[in-house]
Amino acid sequence: MTTKLHVVCDGNGLPLAVYVTAGQRSESAQFETVCGLVEAPRRPTRLLADRGYDAKRIRAWLRARRIRAVIPERKLPAGKTRRRRGRPPVLEKAQYARRNAVERLVGWLKEHRSLATRFDKLASSFLAMVKLACIRRLLRAAFPDTA
Repeated sequence: MTTKLHVVCDGNGLPLAVYVTAGQRSESAQFETVCGLVEAPRRPTRLLADRGYDAKRIRAWLRARRIRAVIPERKLPAGKTRRRRGRPPVLEKAQYARRNAVERLVGWLKEHRSLATRFDKLASSFLAMVKLACIRRLLRAAFPDTA
């Protein structure tokens, strides 16, 4: 019954892609799949992600597409050292602070009772409800209620 929701959004918190996996699956294992779902009109310049996406494979994937990775390095347990070739990645803290857009989007999705409490038994039904909520979010952004 556990699921993990993978979300990609733009800088304004508008959803670009959503994907659902089993709860025990790793976030970073689904990175290419979720990013492949995005159909943006122009190529992004940066990708902001949390420590769960700090992997050589992900950084190489982004580098091959000339997308700058704004991902902090994972913390290592005491006594462990990181083996690396070349210089360590530099974290742009001002850019990383903008990652809250996806956190706000997830918080907004959790305001929908059926998503927060996970009424749907099937992952496909849950994903359909998430997509409906995302469509609602996009329509609100496109047609603000100004009257």
